[in-house]
Amino acid sequence: MQSVEELTADLELRRRQLDELTAEVALNDDKMRRSQQRELRLLQATDLGSLLEEMIGGLRESYRLKYVSVVLCDPDHDIRHLLLASGTPAESFPRLVMVESLTGLAPQYVALCRPWLGDYATCDHQLIFPDTSGIATVAMIPLIFRGNLIGSINLGSDDAQRFTREHASDFLAHLGIIGSFCIENGLNRARLLRSGFTDVLTGWHNRRYLQVRLKEELARACRDGSNLVCLMLDIDHFKQVNDTWGHAAGDAVLQELAQRVEAQVRASDVAARYGGEEFVVLLPNTDDEAGARLAERIRAAVSATPIELPGGESVRITASIGIAGIAPDKDETDLKTIGDSLIARADVALYSAKTAGRNKVVAGAGYAG
Repeated sequence: MQSVEELTADLELRRRQLDELTAEVALNDDKMRRSQQRELRLLQATDLGSLLEEMIGGLRESYRLKYVSVVLCDPDHDIRHLLLASGTPAESFPRLVMVESLTGLAPQYVALCRPWLGDYATCDHQLIFPDTSGIATVAMIPLIFRGNLIGSINLGSDDAQRFTREHASDFLAHLGIIGSFCIENGLNRARLLRSGFTDVLTGWHNRRYLQVRLKEELARACRDGSNLVCLMLDIDHFKQVNDTWGHAAGDAVLQELAQRVEAQVRASDVAARYGGEEFVVLLPNTDDEAGARLAERIRAAVSATPIELPGGESVRITASIGIAGIAPDKDETDLKTIGDSLIARADVALYSAKTAGRNKVVAGAGYAG
């Protein structure tokens, strides 16, 4: 039988254990509450831009971290275009890392299906934590979109014990699920809004979208010291197609032409239906000679084979193309004026191609191609 002293000591031990368990439960409750608050702020984001701001700045502040970045894989520039259309280009988020492939970015992406916690290694993690120093440990939280890994939320701490492989990662895993859902929801919402920038017939962007992108690409050319080429294309004798076979045939010609042009341009190029049978293609970071070569390939592709019409007949079409290019000064601020000038010079070159006999590529004044 235990003595009074032993019973008292045992009772005191049990009390301490109970206090520790109570404190642990309270700590977990606090973690749960704060985690739910973080996730709620992500869910309340009204658009893709505010979601990224909450993921990057909001999580950094909430976790009291040195650095938070978001990596998104965007091989077709779809996310970039959606951000641009919403008025928040990817470049406006300094901790957003946009890549065309996750391969070689960090070794953890090979099998990142749950949060990865561990020591920061410059050789492994500098690309997902650019322009920073003093990070000791990191947590990489996968973002899954339609069953595929498209990137991660990356938490960086200067505390060597903050993120270790011994730490439980359930809260972070749940954050990743919520973040992935919010990314998918934000993309779908942005696509719905972008429908106002899309030509219904061809699926190409419309003139309104072109005006937004033109300003953005000129700003990029200013920063990079690069050249921007503009192609303006018009279908020759398009009115005859409508007059002979009807507007359904004209629609079929426009759709097929858009597909043939699209097959020649890069994913980073900006293609838009300018109006009627006119189309514009912007070629970022392209010299005049390369722009002229592409224009000639487009011209040849348009006339290569006849286009099948809804009534079973076919028609062979040709196109005239005008080219203009510009390498704006780094100090240029009036982007609207030089953008209007670029379009106007391409339009004048197109008119010259028409008057020269059609089915031609003509470069505007000052064009080196």
